[in-house]
Amino acid sequence: MLPLRHSVVGSFVAGVLLALVVPTAVGTAQTPAPPQNPPVLVDRDPVRSPDGDTPAVPIDKQPGGYVLHTEVEEVVLNVTVLDGTKLVQDLKKENFQVLEDGAQQKILSFQHTDLPVSMALVIDNSGSMFRKRPSVNKSTLDLIAASNPEDEAFVVNFSDEAFIDQEFTSDQAKLRDGLTHIEARGGTALYDAVVASADHLVASGKRPKQVLVLITDGEDNASTLNMEQTIRRVQELSGPVIYTIGLLFGDEMTKAEAKRARRALEMLSTETGGVAFFPKSIEQIDEIAAEVARDIRSQYTIGYHSSKTTSDPGFRRIQVNVEGRSGGKLAARTRTGYFPVGHVARSNTTRNVTPSGDKP
Repeated sequence: MLPLRHSVVGSFVAGVLLALVVPTAVGTAQTPAPPQNPPVLVDRDPVRSPDGDTPAVPIDKQPGGYVLHTEVEEVVLNVTVLDGTKLVQDLKKENFQVLEDGAQQKILSFQHTDLPVSMALVIDNSGSMFRKRPSVNKSTLDLIAASNPEDEAFVVNFSDEAFIDQEFTSDQAKLRDGLTHIEARGGTALYDAVVASADHLVASGKRPKQVLVLITDGEDNASTLNMEQTIRRVQELSGPVIYTIGLLFGDEMTKAEAKRARRALEMLSTETGGVAFFPKSIEQIDEIAAEVARDIRSQYTIGYHSSKTTSDPGFRRIQVNVEGRSGGKLAARTRTGYFPVGHVARSNTTRNVTPSGDKP
């Protein structure tokens, strides 16, 4: 059993950097095995993929010829549909069109129901947040109370390090205790906290949908990862929808710092299908938390099998088109794309949290 308070980052970040930056460095100190000819009934792509060696594709000999076995990617999208600023909740499967890299995909599953959610509550605990935390904690608990009673959540408080102060639970009293562990100090390792929290969410979450809610009042100034690496990692995981709340009001930041922070939070949300919110005062957080809860509970869940095989490398861009019941075009919000599972170096990335005892 994991201790109540443990580091989310630790050796994890080193593993992420290894997977993202130098994946070919693993094992270079070992003596390479002598080359061997592949089995006759194995077809190998002679072109090396930038994501690693192309996996062997099995071919079975059958009467009259050979049968090539390929795998296709199963993709699940959580889609919010808007008519202006109003949520649209009366659509059917035939109202949706899904394109992957411009090619239309066949929708195999369609749901519009309040599915339970696994949620990461990732809260800035740096020194500048000290006076804001009581209001932030109250709004975060209101978000949980307005959600599905079967939701589960865990609490991460971060400054220059990130700690899980409450593991996955549906108990609001335990979540309250985790949120009230305030030791506001230090810098803001936002990207490291997001990547480690997303990784823990994907590895340990038990609910069909996954959401990460990030609340911060500044730009990253202490992470080992950058924004591009962070977004890529979440996309590699086919990871959670990220909702960000940027408390960028006040005079703690320069205009340039606030602009950079806003851009980063907007990118994290847009690329994963979420929304970035920027309240003008602490009093507006409650209203935003309620809006996040409504958004999560009003989404359509769409599943399809990619027309490409998992051996096709590279990022796959997704577009969802929606036509209203009266024929008009509606706005759809979902993740911008994904990396196929066959080309993600998951095995080289540490996804488990690293116990480290209480923060000093």
